[in-house]
Amino acid sequence: MGKRYRTVSGTIFDISNYLLLSLFALCAILPFIYIVSGSFATDVELTQRSFFLIPKTFSMAAYEFIFSTDRLIRSIGVSVYVTVVGTLVNLFFTFTMAYPLAKRGLLGRNTMLNLILFTMLFSGGMVPTYIVVKSLGLLDTYWSLMLPGAINAFNLIIIKNFFQELPAELEEAAKIDGCNEIGLLWRIVLPLSKPVLATFALFYAVGHWNNFFNALLYINDPDKWPLQVMLRQIVMLSQAAAGDINAMDPNFVQPPDQSIKMAVIVVGTIPILLVYPFLQKHFAKGVLIGSIKG
Repeated sequence: MGKRYRTVSGTIFDISNYLLLSLFALCAILPFIYIVSGSFATDVELTQRSFFLIPKTFSMAAYEFIFSTDRLIRSIGVSVYVTVVGTLVNLFFTFTMAYPLAKRGLLGRNTMLNLILFTMLFSGGMVPTYIVVKSLGLLDTYWSLMLPGAINAFNLIIIKNFFQELPAELEEAAKIDGCNEIGLLWRIVLPLSKPVLATFALFYAVGHWNNFFNALLYINDPDKWPLQVMLRQIVMLSQAAAGDINAMDPNFVQPPDQSIKMAVIVVGTIPILLVYPFLQKHFAKGVLIGSIKG
């Protein structure tokens, strides 16, 4: 192959792109680095320095305050449980509903799709949803955090579109070999759906991990609070300069409120952030797949 020669304008364009993308990357990562650094800073430094990437005085006071209650460790376990089980529930119901709706010959398909689209525009509201959850006996249970939003209508439409794009010859060949619909979904469709499966698993998992409003509504037992609610309570206690005397060390000096807020952000973000690299290779493909055809 001959040697490629780049023009001056092409080189300038590439350099401009690299500089612009680097600037966007810095704008995205610098605030998070500041949050991490601020969580290890002291009260004096946070007051005197408006922005820094490395604290002058390293302090673990904010994290000692946060982890000084045993309930925090339990709340982390609750969040992990709700995230894992809730994501599996979401994927199960979403995929099993999207698969039959992808069949154009399904009786009542259009009516069902119109009802699903209706839920994207209108919802029952907070009070009717609470009444339904209470009537089903789900209050103060982990199921109240997972079942009310078991299927996301937008995700369902995208997955349905993905199933419709699969070659019909695969289904015909599987049926000739004696495969039924369940076997077709399990042996043929799901193995081909790894990108979209990984993508929406990440979407659902992030939603469960960050959700605290439903727990405020449906969970009254502090031992069943997820991490986000527990961190919210810690921030509120630190701002009010009060805490649970039985859970906190009475000799512990309260750290600055600002560093507690930063430490709370770090504790709430790092666990779910660690999951992303394992799904990254499927993420970009899964976001775009199924979004072309309706």
